[in-house]
Amino acid sequence: MKGIRRLAQHLDISIGTVSRALNGRPDVNEETRRRVLAAAKELGYVANQSGRSLRQGTTNIIGFMMQTGTEITGQGDTFFMSVFDGVQAVFAKHKLDLVALLCSSQEDPTDYLRRVVARGFADGMILSATQRHDPRVELLSERNIPFVTLGRTLTDAGQPWLDLDFEGMAQASIDRLVAHGHRRIAITRPHDDVNLGYVFVERCRQALAAHGLALDEELIFRSTPNEAGGYQIGRDLVSLDDRPTAIVLINETIAIGFYRALSEAGVTPGRDVAVIGRYSPQAQFLSPSLTCFRLSLRDLGVALAETLLSTMPAFRDQYPHTATNKLWPMELVEGASDAPHFHQS
Repeated sequence: MKGIRRLAQHLDISIGTVSRALNGRPDVNEETRRRVLAAAKELGYVANQSGRSLRQGTTNIIGFMMQTGTEITGQGDTFFMSVFDGVQAVFAKHKLDLVALLCSSQEDPTDYLRRVVARGFADGMILSATQRHDPRVELLSERNIPFVTLGRTLTDAGQPWLDLDFEGMAQASIDRLVAHGHRRIAITRPHDDVNLGYVFVERCRQALAAHGLALDEELIFRSTPNEAGGYQIGRDLVSLDDRPTAIVLINETIAIGFYRALSEAGVTPGRDVAVIGRYSPQAQFLSPSLTCFRLSLRDLGVALAETLLSTMPAFRDQYPHTATNKLWPMELVEGASDAPHFHQS
């Protein structure tokens, strides 16, 4: 109370009035509020956040859990940094702070989250990299901690989620490649049990079946979501005796390594094999230009934040019409990497 007491003495008003003015309470007249804020700035007053949190029973911190390590993020992660920007843009309006919770790739994500929850330092959580069956969902639900997931999972606790429209990407890619004359089409999926892999593969299988084609299990390539993973896929693809004429890359970072492997083998994207991927800032420098799906990551971050706040009692009245479950659309940007294939009948 030392800082706030000094402020009250300086203004010759009660500590309670100063506290209410600093906290934006409506029972303080505007002139008094202006005097308090001006004096706080002049005297360099900074609120004791830990004391305020203890009194209010909140921390004003939201945790965003993600996994780290070169196997996960490769040489950098522009995806999450752009999402963070959108998330914090919303939280800043409510004087909330976003904290990235970095779970090592060597640690079990549920054990990590259990330790975080035990410390009680976050008012809400955003979970990424949702698994097919994800115990983290049950953990947060049982503890009554507000949360939203970036991704779907079969573990259902009635939680809100946003996910990229991987079904739409799969359907549009397969339809486009088949229309271009391709019949032997490969796809990629993540190396682990993340749910998006199951979603993507199943829709590709259905889309091919609608054209009277089957998805060859030999043409489902698993990889880590980084440049090295894309490079390995490229090496594996060019080594096949019966190569596919087209491939769809699920992750935004693997196109760089994939192009490198094709180049080393003398295989040209768009001429020898059609390639459809996802946009990344680095992918725009590929040649030939990559046909890819792109989205506004910042807008996705804004939607994640608003969805979470719509579930929290202190903020839900400000977000009454926010959708709690949404597939986030991706836009196809045509490049030169998926030219038509003239097959022999």
